[in-house]
Amino acid sequence: MRVLGIAILLAILSGCGGEPPPAPAPQDETKEPWYAETVARVTDATKRATDAFEHGKPDDASSLILQAEPQASQLLAVLQPTLEATIAAADLDALYGRMLFSNGHYEWAQFLYQKNVARWKYWKPQTPDSERRQKEAEAQVEECVKAMSTRKGPKLPKK
Repeated sequence: MRVLGIAILLAILSGCGGEPPPAPAPQDETKEPWYAETVARVTDATKRATDAFEHGKPDDASSLILQAEPQASQLLAVLQPTLEATIAAADLDALYGRMLFSNGHYEWAQFLYQKNVARWKYWKPQTPDSERRQKEAEAQVEECVKAMSTRKGPKLPKK
C-alpha cells in the first residue's frame, strides 16, 4: 500500500512541473549565407539565360533555366522570402514564359505569367515596383489569351 501511495504522489507531482518550455522561434533562413548565395546564383543564371535567348541560343537558355528553377523554388519555400528572392524567381519565370510564348506554347507561358500576377498581387508591402511588375504580368497573361484565341487549332474530321 505504501508503494502505491508513493507512486500516486509521484504521478501527481510530475504533473505539477509547470508549463513546458516554449518552442524555439523558427530560424530565419533568409539570414543564412546559403540564401543570399542562392539569390545571386538564380539572378546570374537568369541574366545569362536572357543573354543566350536574345542571341538565338534557346537551348542554352533553357538549360540555364532548368538548372535555376529548383534553386528559385528553394528561395520561395522559406517562411518569408525576401524581395530580392521574389524578384529573382519572378524574373526567371518571366523569361521562361517569354521563351514558351515565342515557341507557341501559350498555355504554359500563361501559367508562368499568372504565377507572377499572384506573386506581385499579394506582395506586402505594395510598392511602385511590385505594382509595375503585377501590371506587366497581367499584360503578358492577356497577350497569351489573345494569342490562344486567334490561333487556329487542328482541323478535326467532321462526323
